[in-house]
Amino acid sequence: MEDEVVLLDFWPSSFAMRVKIALGEKGIKYKCKQEDLFNKSPLLLEMNPIHKKIPVLIHNGKPISESLIILQYIDQVWNHKSPLLPSDPYQRSQALFWADYIDKKIYGIGRRVWMGKEDQEEAKEELMQCLKTLERELGDKLYFGGQNIGVVDVALVPFTTWFYSYETCGNFSIEAGCPKLVAWAKRCKENYRSVSEALPHPLQIYEYVMELKKRLGLV
Repeated sequence: MEDEVVLLDFWPSSFAMRVKIALGEKGIKYKCKQEDLFNKSPLLLEMNPIHKKIPVLIHNGKPISESLIILQYIDQVWNHKSPLLPSDPYQRSQALFWADYIDKKIYGIGRRVWMGKEDQEEAKEELMQCLKTLERELGDKLYFGGQNIGVVDVALVPFTTWFYSYETCGNFSIEAGCPKLVAWAKRCKENYRSVSEALPHPLQIYEYVMELKKRLGLV
């Protein structure tokens, strides 16, 4: 019996993009159901009654929520190819540390940048410091996972399609401050079809951001 895999998605969400990259790397067929976060479906509320957020992976009727937990689930269930997490316990702990760091930092700081309120300059500095920290961790490696992408790459690369929006709304250049990190993002997209297919074009994200700012009364 073939697995039934459904992803409750919202296309601009970096968290949902992570799941699409992981499923792509594993070669898993799945159905993608788009959610309207201003009018959440009964299915989303049923599958994630606690947080009521996407992404939710539904595997044979059973829901898994929170993107980093979903990535670990995917890696354990479909362990036949493209491992996302190291087998060594220490290396695994370090990868999860950096994935958690990304979770706690990028989205919230990036949101403050594109919203353009009075703390924007402070948020820009915080974002660049955070990205420089990640660039130092990358070092001279091709990917955070070494020779191949791993969970840290999958956690971070979706946010790079938001970089144009951060830069345009904040009037600054990420590449000027973090050239190695921007080169890494390009490498991920060029060398991994799972990445290039999961990430919308940066201009699509920017259009969405401008629509959202109008909806929130920020422009």
